[in-house]
Amino acid sequence: MDLKALHKISYGMYIVTSKIGDEYNGQMTNSVFQVTSDPPVLAISIHNDNYTRRCIDDCSYLVVSVLSKDAPLSLIGRFGFRSGRDMDKMDGIEYRTEETGVPIVLDHTLAYIEAKVEDKIDVGTHVMYLAEVVNADIEKEGEVMTYEYYHKVKRGTLSKKASHYIDEEKDYEGASR
Repeated sequence: MDLKALHKISYGMYIVTSKIGDEYNGQMTNSVFQVTSDPPVLAISIHNDNYTRRCIDDCSYLVVSVLSKDAPLSLIGRFGFRSGRDMDKMDGIEYRTEETGVPIVLDHTLAYIEAKVEDKIDVGTHVMYLAEVVNADIEKEGEVMTYEYYHKVKRGTLSKKASHYIDEEKDYEGASR
């Protein structure tokens, strides 16, 4: 079994934001997909240890900002490799709030989706949120940054908390490395 086959599944690169009280937070993820169209529902996977999970659990709303190919590694690093427990991730970032009061990241964003959490499923290291879309819009035209583009062209790295992280040292039963 070669778990790297899972990396062939098509992914995008997204910033998922939420809030706790008046404090905003967000993180990078590639685990967002549409589950239904009527009503429109998304599934979003967030690591249990991430501060963003605590924010989503507290406010029950989240925003998915769809990144363009031109998003710099500095933006991805800010939301992907730093904790909101230690810094204000929105400091110096262009954003606005709308329906949900959750920040919509505008820097290098093509579209955004605001959603209300309707259910969550414990999937071990992560929680899978099922969230109904309450507002969405296109900010500008452009090409979406895919996970493959992020790795091959941007030469981006992967957080150990990512839902698709594969520990090269771990012996997965029957897996080849």
